[in-house]
Amino acid sequence: MSDAFKDRLAEVAGGPAPKDLAHQGRGRPVAPAEQALADALMEIMAAGEHDFAAVAATLSARGVAAPVSGRTDWDIALLEAELAAANASFDAVYAERGYGA
Repeated sequence: MSDAFKDRLAEVAGGPAPKDLAHQGRGRPVAPAEQALADALMEIMAAGEHDFAAVAATLSARGVAAPVSGRTDWDIALLEAELAAANASFDAVYAERGYGA
């Protein structure tokens, strides 16, 4: 599966993006559950679904585990809470250490 961000970096750079450049803003490695959620969200949204209720329903149907709570019964509130938790975690690491995973 293609990573839209890496693809865009490669397009702008005129070739493959350096390995670490695409993830320099993370500040820390991504946990397997976070990566599974990110991959699922990329697939769902690449298929044209952007409504949070429908995205949550698709995550539930796929049995994707929420990285923080471990739940698989997604709804809008859980989706928003999990995304907010991920953002807060990355923001905290960035504030402490700056760029670079």
